Amino acid sequence: MLEQEVKELIIDVLQLEDIEPADIDSAAPLFVDGLGLDSIDALELGVALQKRYGITLSADAEDTRQHFSSVNALVNLIETQRKK
Repeated sequence: MLEQEVKELIIDVLQLEDIEPADIDSAAPLFVDGLGLDSIDALELGVALQKRYGITLSADAEDTRQHFSSVNALVNLIETQRKK
């Protein structure tokens, strides 16, 4: 399941040792309130997503922030770009 894969990728890439995929709420924010990720985490995660799923992201694009808002948003982005 893609949602599970994305959660595992987040944990692996960002070395979140005390977190299990089940601990991550797919609808919760990834930054500030939710997982508390920062801009460095976003960069690392973006690179990992590009390598693993072949998606394209623009650091300057406003919609990129929306894509990184939650696990659900990332899953939606991957599914959308896979269909192209």
